[in-house]
Amino acid sequence: MHIAMLSPIAWRTPPHHYGPWESVVSLLTEGLVERGIEVTLFATKDSETKARLVGVCPQGYEEDKELIPKVWECLHISEVFERGDEFDIIHNNFDYLPLTYSKMTKTPVLTTIHGFSSPKILPVYKKYNKNCYYASISEADRSHELEYIATVHHGIDLNQFTFREKIGKYLLFFGRIHNDKGAREAIEISLKSGMRLIMAGIIQDEKYYEQEIKPHLNSNKIDYIGSVSPEQRNKLLGEAYALLHPINFNEPFGLSVVEAMACGTPVIAFKRGSMAEVIHNTKTGFLVKSIEEAVNVLDYIKDINRLHCRKWVEEKFSVDRMVDDYINVYEKILSK
Repeated sequence: MHIAMLSPIAWRTPPHHYGPWESVVSLLTEGLVERGIEVTLFATKDSETKARLVGVCPQGYEEDKELIPKVWECLHISEVFERGDEFDIIHNNFDYLPLTYSKMTKTPVLTTIHGFSSPKILPVYKKYNKNCYYASISEADRSHELEYIATVHHGIDLNQFTFREKIGKYLLFFGRIHNDKGAREAIEISLKSGMRLIMAGIIQDEKYYEQEIKPHLNSNKIDYIGSVSPEQRNKLLGEAYALLHPINFNEPFGLSVVEAMACGTPVIAFKRGSMAEVIHNTKTGFLVKSIEEAVNVLDYIKDINRLHCRKWVEEKFSVDRMVDDYINVYEKILSK
């Protein structure tokens, strides 16, 4: 079995800091290689992998603003499909654009749909519904207009996350500074509870940051520390009292939620999207519907067994389980 793994090129694979799709692709690629499966990874030239690396774009276009994204995306995707017949399966992790190249090859194309940025992208998925295979990353993120071969929840490398039994003293917001992620709501929960909040993540919406976040940073309760390294992430997540995840959209998965629980840290999340699949309510955190409800459950965080949070992730969201699931999908495709 020879897999062509198509990664996005916004960031390096694996990313230095932010880059959730690239991170998942890296974990899956390295896991497949460890199982003895032949993989060719199509990613940025500066990517790191034990697979065979094919790169066209010198580095992530989010890291080098001189690069025109659409130009390098076209060159990157065409490189895969012009060589498509060399592989048994092309595994697309680059959203909908590669589907428009899929008839250049007879090799089956599996697309992991990492989320729908807008309902307006559905026409592309619908056009290729009968020609390609789709995998969802949660049951909640499925479109009733598409057919799916499987749902494969993301897995994480548990070795990157240290379990900490001791309960922390601060609240943590870990994600994009954007309305979707509920950064302002996290601040409100912090202010209403009187607990300190540390915020980490890239600023994706500058206007939102200036209007909704920055004015609160003068207090000694709210700290924004920007994007962090994997080592800093491990420490931040593990030493937190709870991760706040008051999302304003139907999130397809939520890697930071799983990463926090892997460290033993419970999560308080708005009950939207995949959160009910990712969090074991009252056992690894709380699913709430409002800021007030989030504040009210903060006292009950102390009753959650942090070891149970870790074991939940070990059982449900390990990289080994993710690799197993995708191998099963590949075999199912090839058997057809």
